[in-house]
Amino acid sequence: MVEFLLIPFLIFLARVCDVTIGTIRIILLSRGNKILAPLLGFFEVTIWLLAISQVMQNLNNIVSYLAYGGGFAFGNFVGILLEKKIAIGLQEIRIITSNTLHSLSMILLDEGYAVTTVEAKGAKGTVHIIYTVVKRKDVNHVLNIIKIFEPEAFITIEDVRSTYAGYFRPQRPFRLVKKK
Repeated sequence: MVEFLLIPFLIFLARVCDVTIGTIRIILLSRGNKILAPLLGFFEVTIWLLAISQVMQNLNNIVSYLAYGGGFAFGNFVGILLEKKIAIGLQEIRIITSNTLHSLSMILLDEGYAVTTVEAKGAKGTVHIIYTVVKRKDVNHVLNIIKIFEPEAFITIEDVRSTYAGYFRPQRPFRLVKKK
């Protein structure tokens, strides 16, 4: 009973943990985090060694193989969900609009986001480009503001690895548009 249920279950849990940690570690590495990423790597590999040692000790148990593979698959899923929840990092939102009024810029400023605007030439004439760098946790809030005030705007979003200097206003407790 222990060999066919408990050990595979523990292998599954260990793989879910080590792959989840690995997913977060890779994301932190891609964002340049030099402290937390190696620390997570230590725990990831230690847990992996425990899991693989149990598989190797139970080579005659096919359920251990399935638990190992299932834990890997589920660990990826959990890691992605967890990373999405904690939303580490910054993103640049680029908004291109043909609206000559600067109301969106003013609203974003009023909401506590720093903006830079540039006038440019587009395929259909003059456009305004609005740049803002926001925490990943705030991207949906900014997108909701854009959808309300500039529903026809063209929007691109990119990860920001690091920033130097610049102007980041502290966010105001009062918001014109409710944050979900």
